[in-house]
Amino acid sequence: MIETLLVANRGEIACRVFRTCRELGIATVAVYSDADADALHVREADAAVRLPGSAPAETYLRGDLIVKAALAAGADAVHPGYGFLSENADFARAVMDAGLVWIGPPPQAIEAMASKTRAKQLMGIAPLAEDAITEAELPVLVKAAAGGGGRGMRVVRQLDELKSELVAARAEALSAFGDGEVFVEPYVENGRHVEVQILADAHGAVWALGTRDCSLQRRHQKVIEEAPAPGLDDELRSALAEMAVRAARATDYRGAGTVEFLIADGTAHFLEMNTRLQVEHPVTEAVFGIDLVALQIRVAEGEPLPAEQPTAQGHAVEARLYAEDPARGWAPQTGTLHRLALPADSGVRLDTGFTDGDAIGVHYDAMLAKVVAWAPTRAEAVRKLAGALERARVHGPVTNRELLVRSLRHPEFREARMDTGFYDRRLPGLTTTGDGTETAALAAALADAAARRDAGSVTGRIGGWRNLPSQPQTKRYMAVADGTEHEVSYRTTHTGTEAVDLPGVRVADATPDAVHLEVDGVRRAFEVSRYGDRIHVDTATAAYTLTEAPRFPDPTAQLEPGSLLAPMPGTVVRVADGLATGARVTAGQPLVWLEAMKMEHRISAPAAGTLTALHAVPGLQVEVGALLAVVQEDETS
Repeated sequence: MIETLLVANRGEIACRVFRTCRELGIATVAVYSDADADALHVREADAAVRLPGSAPAETYLRGDLIVKAALAAGADAVHPGYGFLSENADFARAVMDAGLVWIGPPPQAIEAMASKTRAKQLMGIAPLAEDAITEAELPVLVKAAAGGGGRGMRVVRQLDELKSELVAARAEALSAFGDGEVFVEPYVENGRHVEVQILADAHGAVWALGTRDCSLQRRHQKVIEEAPAPGLDDELRSALAEMAVRAARATDYRGAGTVEFLIADGTAHFLEMNTRLQVEHPVTEAVFGIDLVALQIRVAEGEPLPAEQPTAQGHAVEARLYAEDPARGWAPQTGTLHRLALPADSGVRLDTGFTDGDAIGVHYDAMLAKVVAWAPTRAEAVRKLAGALERARVHGPVTNRELLVRSLRHPEFREARMDTGFYDRRLPGLTTTGDGTETAALAAALADAAARRDAGSVTGRIGGWRNLPSQPQTKRYMAVADGTEHEVSYRTTHTGTEAVDLPGVRVADATPDAVHLEVDGVRRAFEVSRYGDRIHVDTATAAYTLTEAPRFPDPTAQLEPGSLLAPMPGTVVRVADGLATGARVTAGQPLVWLEAMKMEHRISAPAAGTLTALHAVPGLQVEVGALLAVVQEDETS
């Protein structure tokens, strides 16, 4: 029996495994990099061991240090989570050679399937030869042989881009998984990403636990997942289950794994088998009423799976909440997560590796949390999840929360007509700034006035009221979402406070953290929270983030036209070959590559012109807004 378990991972998945361990009475051990010294998974574990190293992004790839940590802490088992070393056969062997229990499949099964190239060969599928690809075979997909999560993946539509994308994919895969091997395969446009959860024990039982649809993706990373996959006929479901079980039996599999397919024109194309627990496993747990981590531990202890396989009931949908800006190329965001809370009565599941006040850094994935809703029907589950996200309090960096809500309510998703090209088609409409920001800005101004009044200032105590008519109180705010400036005015009279230039809006009452306005006769509540220069205004159906505009803008803060700024903190990993001051560049030409949160981000020329300045050099650490280069646009006649 396992008594103490070390999780060779961090963040949300470590916290999730710890939760099951506590329920089973198993003691827990965390490992952490210097960047994670104060992380939630460290605080939740019974014991924690620091992994030495100066490169936080690589620390969790040091299997030798993790094995030493497990032995030092007295652990007798290791759970790899997902990502990092979870599909590394050498690490699995090292754990077992140290006399520890490995919570995962046998190393030979990992070797057979964790490398996507070998997995395809096992399934009778040959990757494309890199040096023999022709225009006729485009588009193609460059893909990391190890790991997953969209890292090391590139769609290539132009043959002259293949070489550079292979280089970028190898670099990203090496950084994320410690293995730079990539391969090339045909890219199937706009299919559906469907997968089958499997679970196998050492006594011959192999379960196929239904399907999941993971078609809503950005940059080849899943955003919204659900179980079961909607709209599949019984014949196709049975075929997918049979293929998944066949793959498991072919490798003498043990534990949890996932077999992934792309469905196009009613045909299933094998993608890969992930020999680990998937990020989206909670939707399967919700539908089957099981704990996959507990079953992983049971199998690792040599116990058989229960005699009867569970049956599915209802529908579950999961949304991944990311610290990123979808409207700006999915740029990851950093800063302090001041508050993350779902409505107390939402009845949905929150899996996260963060708590209020935690810092979101640049070294790891941008996912803040997974939010999961279950209901008897798909329509009810989708509505439940959208409502919980809409009423959540997410205060801190920009997130994809609004995108998630709009995606869940989009007709294509509601009617299960989505595919992997959903965001390619729909992103502009899903990220359009909504109305109501001026009303939210008014609420912020009124809350600020109430705070000054409660602070005891003379002006605050009399509320700005005068015996004679006077100029209204005016404040200016900038919406963080799109940079739009909003000016709002209000006037205090003997009958109360009234809005100026906002027809149909009447002030009911205001306190420093809550304002009630009547908008066209309907009373609405606005919750106002301040953190430094950021103001978060939440209503029952919308959320706004504002900053107070300076009264006297800095006249020296103007940037030179054509300035290319770092969209996020990160490290310059590459500069285009031969790029130097004075070089001619074309519109859209990649100039600089930044690495942030384990992903590469390409900075391209905004227009054709001349490079007049280049400040980026490989290895340079930059903050958001740092000047990387300047392109002087060609004059047009």
